[in-house]
Amino acid sequence: QVQLTESGGGLVQPGGSLTLSCTASGDALDTCTTAWFRQAPGKEREFLAAISCRGNRRNHATFLEGRFTILRDSAENTVFLQMASLEPEDTAVYYCATRVGDENIYNDQYDNWGQGTQVTVSS
Repeated sequence: QVQLTESGGGLVQPGGSLTLSCTASGDALDTCTTAWFRQAPGKEREFLAAISCRGNRRNHATFLEGRFTILRDSAENTVFLQMASLEPEDTAVYYCATRVGDENIYNDQYDNWGQGTQVTVSS
């Protein structure tokens, strides 16, 4: 069983940047594909990005238009989500999740979830 902990959320101004971290305890994170999702109030959870266990394959949601980048640091057992050009519409709780398999975009295909970290984009 993997225990996931997200960190790095907070309040940021529009146009700003933020990097989220997802750190695993228990089984090594790099044994599993890892993804980031987010959920805004009243909306469904949506896929943002996923990275393969070895970090050699990445899948980013096209609507992000390159603003977010997923990265893996296997030595630190951590996956990052670098976010740039943030907009108020990016305000949500951000979750990381893991699965054994490919970089799937559907949240019901992920087995392990963190508790989430709040990102608020506001002036």
